[in-house]
Amino acid sequence: MAHDHHGHAHDDHGHGHAHHQHGPRPEERGFALGVSVNLGFVVLEVVAGLVAGSMALLADAGHNLSDVLGLVLAWVAVRLARRLPSRRRTYGFHRGTILAALANAMLLLVAVGAIALESIQRLLEPEPVATGWMLWVAAVGILVNGGTALLFMRGREADLNRRGAYLHMVADAGVSAGVVVGALLIQATGWTWVDPVLGLVIAGVILVGTWGLLRESTDLAMDAVPAAIDPAAVAAFLAAQPGVSEVHDLHIWALSTTQTALTAHLVRPEATADDGFLAGLCTELQARFGIGHATLQVERGDPAHPCVLAPAATL
Repeated sequence: MAHDHHGHAHDDHGHGHAHHQHGPRPEERGFALGVSVNLGFVVLEVVAGLVAGSMALLADAGHNLSDVLGLVLAWVAVRLARRLPSRRRTYGFHRGTILAALANAMLLLVAVGAIALESIQRLLEPEPVATGWMLWVAAVGILVNGGTALLFMRGREADLNRRGAYLHMVADAGVSAGVVVGALLIQATGWTWVDPVLGLVIAGVILVGTWGLLRESTDLAMDAVPAAIDPAAVAAFLAAQPGVSEVHDLHIWALSTTQTALTAHLVRPEATADDGFLAGLCTELQARFGIGHATLQVERGDPAHPCVLAPAATL
C-alpha cells in the first residue's frame, strides 16, 4: 500500500502569532501615511482646480483619487494576509494580496484612460490654462507623490502589492512633473496644446508600467507558477533526491504576493517513513526556491495500487 507523508516548512508562512498587538506594524505605517497625505493632496487639487477653473488639475485630482483607492486596497490586503486561517478558509486571507494587486492594476488602467480622454478633448478644444495655480499645485504633487513612492521603495521587488503601490506613486510624480513642465512652457510660449500632449505621453508611460503588473497579478490569480521560480529546476531538484525514482503531480503556486506553495508526489520504491528526509527537503525548497509551504506525498510505486494522479493516469 502506498504511504502518504506530508512535510511542511512552517518558517515562512507569515501567519504571525502577534495578531492582537496594538498600533500599526512598520509595513502598515507606509500605507497609513500614504493614504492620509495623498487624500489631503486630492482635496487641495480639487479646491485649486475649482478656483482656477483648471480641468487639468481636476483631472489629476481624479487620477490621484484612484491612487488613494489603490493604496487603501493594498493596505486592506496586508491586514487580511495577517488573519489566521479558519476552518473554511484554510489558507487564511493571503490571496487577498493578489486580488488587491490585480484591482490596483485595473484602477491604473482606468486612470490612464481618463487622462488620455481628457488630453484628447483638450487637444480638440484648447482652453485657457491658469498656469500659476497649475505650476504650484503640481510642484506640491511631485513632493507628495515622490515622498510616498519612497515609503514603498524598500521591499517592492519581493512583493507585487508593494510594487503596485510604488508604481502608482511614481506614475503620479511623473504626472505632476509633466504638469509643471507644461505650465512653464505655456507661460513662456502661450502654447496651450503642450498640456494635453504631455498628458498623452505620461498616459503611455503609465500604461507600459501597468501592463506588466496586470499580467503578473492575473497569472498569480490563475495559480500560475510565480515568475521568479523555474518549475523545471524544481522538478529536477526533487527527482535528484536520494531514492526518488519519479516525480509527478507537481504544482507550484502563489499563496500571496510574497509566499509560494508546492505539492508533489515522490515515488521512492525503497522508502520507509522518514521525517528527516521530508524536513530536509522542505528546508532546501525554502532556501533554494523561496517555497515556504511544501506538501510532499511519498509513494512506493506499487503497481497493484497505482496513484490516480501519476502521469499515465492523467490527461
